[in-house]
Amino acid sequence: MSSIPIYQVDAFSEKLFSGNPAAICIVKEWLPDEIMQSIASENNLSETAFVNISLNPFYIRWFTPECEMGLCGHATLASARILFDEYLDKNSEEITFQANRGKLRAVKEKNLIYLDFPKDTPIPVEIDDKIKEALKLQPIMMYRGIDDYLAILNSEMDVKRLELDFDKVSQLDSRGLIVSAQSATTDFVCRCFYPNSKINEDPVTGSAHTLLVPYWAKQLNKKALTSYQCSDRGGLLNCRLIEDRVHIGGSSVRYMNGTINLPN
Repeated sequence: MSSIPIYQVDAFSEKLFSGNPAAICIVKEWLPDEIMQSIASENNLSETAFVNISLNPFYIRWFTPECEMGLCGHATLASARILFDEYLDKNSEEITFQANRGKLRAVKEKNLIYLDFPKDTPIPVEIDDKIKEALKLQPIMMYRGIDDYLAILNSEMDVKRLELDFDKVSQLDSRGLIVSAQSATTDFVCRCFYPNSKINEDPVTGSAHTLLVPYWAKQLNKKALTSYQCSDRGGLLNCRLIEDRVHIGGSSVRYMNGTINLPN
């Protein structure tokens, strides 16, 4: 029987049982893909990150219970929290990750960790019947990024009260659907839905902000923005648009340390 360490962290939150929970598995050599997928399915969290610390830079991969993902914000923030706490020199303030989409950075700034991700570009698209049926209302505008559709709604209350048709969302040719509106308390609010990955609603989605931040930065004519993802668990994100990069900052709190026992 072999074993690997596992941690669980609530990302984009200052307190337990809110934000977005992610599992982090630290490995020194890659497990077979089917084993990593099985671990993610067993964890049954929106994301499980695997970080190979024998590589320089550290290589990070993310799995939902259903499939491997191309990019994940909250599990990267959670991984950085564990690496800073357990695996790096106490004076370390920056981590470089290699991922399938290129290099990513995580930087400590006081009590926050900022993720440095490539920005996504919102491309206007037609509001077709499938979108309207999924939303059960008429969005103001509709956009498409690399992974997701983005629907801009009329008000913060529309975002909070939204009840989606998840079957319709699962028929979209995308990872999922983001909805957003301007807010009275933060710059904008959002919610994110990924039924194709068996995640009807993701609690807090860092990667979605690579699309949201460029949109709202242009609309509000500002480079530093705050976002509240108004899921049941909720999460606050501090974001900055810097040229072709999006910095996504948040708090994190550790929930669990453990060990996974694997058959030889």
